[in-house]
Amino acid sequence: MPDTEVFPTSFDEMDLSKEILRAIADMGFEAPSTVQLKTIPLMMRGADINAIAPTGTGKTCAFGIPMLEYVQLGDSRIQEVVLAPTRELALQIGDELTRLAKYIKGVRIAVLYGGQPISRQLSAIKRKPQIIVATPGRLLDHIDRGNLRLDAVHTMVLDEADEMLNMGFVKDVTKIIEYTPNDRQLVLFSATTNQDVLTIAWKYQHEPVEITVEATKADRPQIAQYVIATERDRKIDDLLYLLDSDVYQRVMIFCNTKFMTDKLTSRLKKDGYSAECLHGDIRQSQRNVVMSDFRKGKFPILVSTDVAARGIDVDDVEAVINFDLPAENEYYLHRIGRTGRAHKHGVSFSLVTFQESVRMDEILKYMIAKPTPLHFEDGVLRQESGEAFFEHI
Repeated sequence: MPDTEVFPTSFDEMDLSKEILRAIADMGFEAPSTVQLKTIPLMMRGADINAIAPTGTGKTCAFGIPMLEYVQLGDSRIQEVVLAPTRELALQIGDELTRLAKYIKGVRIAVLYGGQPISRQLSAIKRKPQIIVATPGRLLDHIDRGNLRLDAVHTMVLDEADEMLNMGFVKDVTKIIEYTPNDRQLVLFSATTNQDVLTIAWKYQHEPVEITVEATKADRPQIAQYVIATERDRKIDDLLYLLDSDVYQRVMIFCNTKFMTDKLTSRLKKDGYSAECLHGDIRQSQRNVVMSDFRKGKFPILVSTDVAARGIDVDDVEAVINFDLPAENEYYLHRIGRTGRAHKHGVSFSLVTFQESVRMDEILKYMIAKPTPLHFEDGVLRQESGEAFFEHI
């Protein structure tokens, strides 16, 4: 099946149910993204898919809409499974599927992940969900305990398959796939490809259709990127300048360590800013509260390690600030991809010391769109041309 076939151009042309179309309208989607245009018809026909698509292009709706369209509401067995690499992404997918299923009476969705009590998840499983969203380790735990079976699964989706397999879940994912019927539909979504993804595709997919969604102007997140030359002992002052110079309603600041995340959050609170933080040592229940409050706009500044760089989908993050540069090139894209989502404009700033300039050079080699350099002059942030920066954005 060639990737050059004619695809629909609107949701109305996809033969979707009135319940799904109504939910899509409630969610504010006026037109499908490229990945949705390409994926939904193919999934509705039952094709296995191996999709490469950039972050922030609407992948959850791309696989979520078909899953909800062909779920059998009268069947209480698990029919659809989505695997995600992190608990944050699993929760986000669960939230979006729930919004899509708003007008479908009788559909039940359960989200299973590590860090939450087994007893609470058992209650969700006893309600006989037709759709499971899970991290691999926790799903395999429930299977091994005999809490659920996957022998009636119609569709399995591996979201961010490249990241999930890079994180060491190859054996777990393989075991889970083998618990499903041989003729189930298997759909892989990745930002990049790697050997593990190709191996899974070769071993478990049936004549898969390959979809590549290039970061075209229409699909690429609209992010203005800036690099600010600074010094180690001036970083916090420069950060405060950014926060004070424009009134951002929702900002994400990334640090590399739990220690710096806590330290920076405490400093911001001491200086009167409303900020909270996320990192791996914070209990999952508290992380859920923090993310919920951030989405609701109860505080404007979220300071985080890379635990939040993937899987947190907040459509209206206005700015991302790299207080520290990430250790891996691809995490730069994952971080700044938290802004400029859903066809909105965003901005990212990276505070770069002389010591970090080599790291920044490596990131630049990895990037297609290059950031604009900025510097401080007489206490004012200026572009290379010498113009005052905040007067021109």
